[in-house]
Amino acid sequence: MLFRFDVQEAQAILDKKRRMLGRGLSYAEKILFLHEGEGSYAKRLTPGQDPVELYPDRVALQDATAQMAMLQFMQSQAERTRVPATIHCDHLLRASRGAEIDLATGCEANREVYDFLSSAAERYGLGFWGPGSGIIHQVVFENYAFPGGLMLGTDSHTPNAGGLGMLAIGVGGADAAEAMLGLPWETPCPIIVGVHLTGRLSSWASAKDVVLEMLRRFTVKGGTGKIFEYFGDGARSLSATEKATITNMGAELGATSSVFVYDESMDAYLRNVGRSGDADEVRAMSGVLAQDDACTADPQSVFADVVELDLASIKPAHAGPFSPDNVTAVAEFARKAEEEGWPKTVSAVLLGSCTNSSYSDLHAAADILEQAARRGLKPKVPFLLSPGSRQIFETIRRNHLLDIFLEAGATILASACGPCIGQWERTDVPKGTPNVIFTTFNRNFRGRNDANPETRAFLTSPAMAAALAIAGTVGFDPERDPLVSASGELFKLIPPEPPALPPDGLVSSKEGFRPPTEDGSGTEVIIPPDSDRLERLKPFDPWDGEDFIDLPILVKTEGKTTTDHISPGGKWLAYRGHLSNISKNLLEGALNAFTRETGHGTNVLTGARGVPFPDLALYYKENAGGCVIIGDWNYGEGSSREHAAMTPRFLGAKAVIARSFARIHEANLKKQGILPFVFSDPSDYDRIGEFDRISILGLDRLAPGKPVTARVSAKNGDSFEIRLDHSLDKKQIEWFKAGSALRGSAT
Repeated sequence: MLFRFDVQEAQAILDKKRRMLGRGLSYAEKILFLHEGEGSYAKRLTPGQDPVELYPDRVALQDATAQMAMLQFMQSQAERTRVPATIHCDHLLRASRGAEIDLATGCEANREVYDFLSSAAERYGLGFWGPGSGIIHQVVFENYAFPGGLMLGTDSHTPNAGGLGMLAIGVGGADAAEAMLGLPWETPCPIIVGVHLTGRLSSWASAKDVVLEMLRRFTVKGGTGKIFEYFGDGARSLSATEKATITNMGAELGATSSVFVYDESMDAYLRNVGRSGDADEVRAMSGVLAQDDACTADPQSVFADVVELDLASIKPAHAGPFSPDNVTAVAEFARKAEEEGWPKTVSAVLLGSCTNSSYSDLHAAADILEQAARRGLKPKVPFLLSPGSRQIFETIRRNHLLDIFLEAGATILASACGPCIGQWERTDVPKGTPNVIFTTFNRNFRGRNDANPETRAFLTSPAMAAALAIAGTVGFDPERDPLVSASGELFKLIPPEPPALPPDGLVSSKEGFRPPTEDGSGTEVIIPPDSDRLERLKPFDPWDGEDFIDLPILVKTEGKTTTDHISPGGKWLAYRGHLSNISKNLLEGALNAFTRETGHGTNVLTGARGVPFPDLALYYKENAGGCVIIGDWNYGEGSSREHAAMTPRFLGAKAVIARSFARIHEANLKKQGILPFVFSDPSDYDRIGEFDRISILGLDRLAPGKPVTARVSAKNGDSFEIRLDHSLDKKQIEWFKAGSALRGSAT
């Protein structure tokens, strides 16, 4: 059964909420209310302030984050997960020479991690999707997502499932472990924003361009604490996989989640992938899942804000470089590239990922390649394809789309994340060489794809990516610019019109999947005693009851400080299950506002300069009782990786004080026992000096909604006080006192 309530029970719960609120309910609210715990159910919660307790239907873990999630779950001494959960081996595979070779190489290189995850899944009752089976979000979409459900996932792009009407939220591993223990997941009650879509997409405009328009309007900070609910005639004109592209990249807005209201496109998708039973069950609940009439008749009474977006006005765009909200219309891109001095030629095009690897996406790209092939043209640049799942790969092979890609000279990579997350062994461009790539991915932070800080990565749609591969020039606009055929004739590409779904359904493939065991109590979890990739966790020490006095500042970061900067991926993915080793990457990519260095700082106790942050943090832990990190705006933006919270905790950081936080990272800091504070006056950030010491006072009186005083002491003896705000509730304060959330839950 998909739903925990029948129709009558669900309606009774929702009727009580309508009476309590005195208004109609949104789709997202209905999902939240039907998953509330007893601590939230009878209360009228204030969005953005009061905590809400939720019980998810499912938990999904990808292999890079699953390691730490399972290590934390094991600390609980539980016998089995109490919530359906799966592990997906998609992040660790390196992209280099092609799917077959890369898969064989990756399986050997990561054998001990896969053995650990496989044995842990068997021991504790999780489903296990082995390497090559697909990217977590695509596999979840095909097999598990359903309208009206609630899911937590240890990846920031978990909201991809919102394309199937599921409220799906990215979290850290500790959150996932607690949910698997049957404990409620707690988060600030989200603010619901309605996005009313009208019109239809036309010409070269795509679902990717819809979410880029949202990013242009809201920026990477504009969605913090919010759920975006998409509805209207325009929403119904989009396929389920187009919807998934939009909800996937809602993570780039900083949103808690994004979700589309249940409609016929979702029913069609479920039946196309062979889930007719699920489709029938959802259809029986359709009355419960529908938005209340007030959402369209009087949306301002339901939503905190309403965004109007006419799909007919959407034009194709590229986003980048270095941030997904740097959006430029394709029609303006040639001029912008000239002004910025970007290289004029494309160095590579990458297609696929969890964002754009549906059958329809790949059909659109293949259409462009076929148009060019008929005129004797092939891509002028390296063209790499990462199919989203084994099922997608088998379907494009059955329907002969794969032949088009191969004839165009594309390199077919494994069904894994690959270049999207930096798992790309790129050899064609030396590191440090300025170049431009176009991808259908969701993130483009500096150095993310190929570890080259001079690579300008631009996000675009599958059709546009294929067109750029053919043209080879960054300013190419297929709506305006002609191409020259092999025979010398001018021609223009025609916008593709791909089918929403494969006509004969998605090929059914469970290759690499092992379902949950009925009883795994006899299975031993495999952790080699001499491993440098896996390490059993030791609980963090509880708070000693004392204020933090005269702590040195490890770093004051400047500008964008994402979780990629705090705990980089790439080569460090190998150590995601070994806290001691991965802590050696702490803040490797962070810009030091004091010294203008990246990844290094000054030891204020010895005067040594250019010290790597991990070494500096360890020195402060052993000689000063710890340290404090100062952050800029939206500190911790990006991936859900809790390593960005665990590594500073392991190396002695007591608090992070920032101008503002990204949601998931702030939650992860709380879970690991680090206090996240926000400057009451953001300009106080500028007053903090390199050799200042910070004391955080009155911690014995730490309470929800009550500011904290910090004393900043300069080297010359002067001092001043600043006020710090926080969003800690009573339970989270207990986590801090206990040393971490899991330790607090255990007590």
